[in-house]
Amino acid sequence: MRLDPHHSPQGTVRDWLDIRATERGDATSHIFPGDGGALTWRELQGEAARIAGHLAGLGLSCGDSVALMLPNGRNAVLGLFGALYGGFRATMINLVAGAEAVGYALSHSGARALLLDPGQRGLLDSALAAHPAEPMVIEAGVGFRWPAGCEPAAPHPHGAEDDALLMYTSGTTGRPKGVVHSHASLLAGGWTTALAHELQPEDRALCVLPIYHINGLCVTILAPLLSGGSVVVCERFSASQFWGLCERHGASWFSVVPTIISHLLHGEGEPSPQARARLRFGRSASAALAPEVQSGFEGRFGIPIVETMGLTETAAQILSNPLPPGLRKIGSPGRAVGNQVAILSPDLRPLPPGAEGEIAVRGPNVMRGYLGDPVATAAALTADGWLRSGDLGRMDEEGYVFVTGRLKELIIKGGENIAPREIDEALYTHPDVIEAAAFARKCARYGERVEAAVTLRPGSALQPPELISICEERLGAFKSPEVIHLMAELPKGPSGKIQRLKLAQLTQ
Repeated sequence: MRLDPHHSPQGTVRDWLDIRATERGDATSHIFPGDGGALTWRELQGEAARIAGHLAGLGLSCGDSVALMLPNGRNAVLGLFGALYGGFRATMINLVAGAEAVGYALSHSGARALLLDPGQRGLLDSALAAHPAEPMVIEAGVGFRWPAGCEPAAPHPHGAEDDALLMYTSGTTGRPKGVVHSHASLLAGGWTTALAHELQPEDRALCVLPIYHINGLCVTILAPLLSGGSVVVCERFSASQFWGLCERHGASWFSVVPTIISHLLHGEGEPSPQARARLRFGRSASAALAPEVQSGFEGRFGIPIVETMGLTETAAQILSNPLPPGLRKIGSPGRAVGNQVAILSPDLRPLPPGAEGEIAVRGPNVMRGYLGDPVATAAALTADGWLRSGDLGRMDEEGYVFVTGRLKELIIKGGENIAPREIDEALYTHPDVIEAAAFARKCARYGERVEAAVTLRPGSALQPPELISICEERLGAFKSPEVIHLMAELPKGPSGKIQRLKLAQLTQ
């Protein structure tokens, strides 16, 4: 089955898995370098159906939350597709969020069952101590260890508008919010990626991001389901192994985050001629990509980087630059693909090209809402269907969006709004800078002042005064950091996005 470029996919994840098993049953679907194993589409469908049957046999109803505490690997892929195949709400637990957040997610989601990697037992115990919950725990070893006497039942019937995914936002302030996607919006999220990057059955993705995050799940797991391609599912990102994995498994594309691109750019490894010839593009998402990093990567490795933008609430991608030879505008995450994007004024009116406002999206990939939180849902979704992203930006005459900052991250110095991103980009112009993030510090004189945190390449003798001078030359003294903190590594969320709002606390 080929994707319709004008209409989002119909049906459920189960329908698409059945189609792949029928049309491409003997083709490889997933490769697991960690254990040397692989799955075909027919094997994946069969295993997913068995897991769905066992979950139904435990007495779970259609739409019940099935939580997954599984790192990347065979069990994570099987557990995800098993829950989706059975009509359950796959509840992805962020394994690096900490016991408090994990416990909250398990309790708030009302998870009836939990698929658990044995290595996460300590985290689970701490999480349940913080927030009591009583999911049925099914450990995952070589297969899933079902309770004695659990007899499989027929997977529940379900439809495109039924719940499919529950994923908690990392949340910079307050409690995480549980984003609910239907099968329709989840498939639409994979479709926007497949559409933007012209994915074909012969394409093979390299997945190094955790699939308990929306980028890893929708971009590198759901998009190949829809295109009929395959995925190399790595346990985690490794700079020393990255290019070797691309060559060994014949990856034709990869999806990463800006910090990974920066680490590869400043690393010693190089792709082989064979890997370069096979790789069509790399994809960057989850945070703004500094133009100097993108240009440096492409200049060194000869592999085009396609910058994109997505949200948990939109099943990942909303914007993408076109593939070469299409016009990629460096500094922009591109144009709307498979949905509508607008720039809204404070009173929620669409603004003309060039005007700055809040980026909003409307389309089939938009979430159903936040679980159990009608107030937050109403605040995020306008009456006419626009999802407010919380990001500031502008759109040019050709529809390319330029992100200028997060509403919550704006630095307001003496009443003037300063976008942290422009300071980040000034810092990234120095070749020794691997990671950079500007942030606000409370200040009696101006209300807030500008500071920044930076990670340098190993062995660099660069000092903060030189970096401050670079910023002053490019931005002027008012917008430049008064203090720059050198850190071994900047704090990041599960997607690899730098957590800017934590920096003021960490650098006191």
